[in-house]
Amino acid sequence: MGNLNLKGAKIAAIVVAVLLGGCAQNNQTAETSGLLAANADGATVYQARCASCHGSDLRGSDNGPSQLSIVYEPGHHGDDSYRSAIRNGVGQHHWAFGNMPAVPDITDEQIERAIIYIRTQQDELGFDR
Repeated sequence: MGNLNLKGAKIAAIVVAVLLGGCAQNNQTAETSGLLAANADGATVYQARCASCHGSDLRGSDNGPSQLSIVYEPGHHGDDSYRSAIRNGVGQHHWAFGNMPAVPDITDEQIERAIIYIRTQQDELGFDR
């Protein structure tokens, strides 16, 4: 039974690794860092699932906008907007980066931790105008 569970876990890990996308632009899929621990902290979740597009420093990249843009202040894009975008993806609306796909292989708890991390960084670093 132990070998069967291990084999199943390896197959599941391979399938998840293949499905992970993080972000896409012009039908290109970004590299991801693999499976996350269920209890990964917000910084770890952000780096694994968001940074490839939104920058490791939250200042954006060629694939996605800065999370320090004033557009992402809580009064304009509240936490529910983040939850929805992460879980369901979102059509391009503020930027010319293309649509944001849903983030695969992320739990609701990891989403919450990532949002707390982003909001903490926004508070510490301020918003770009």
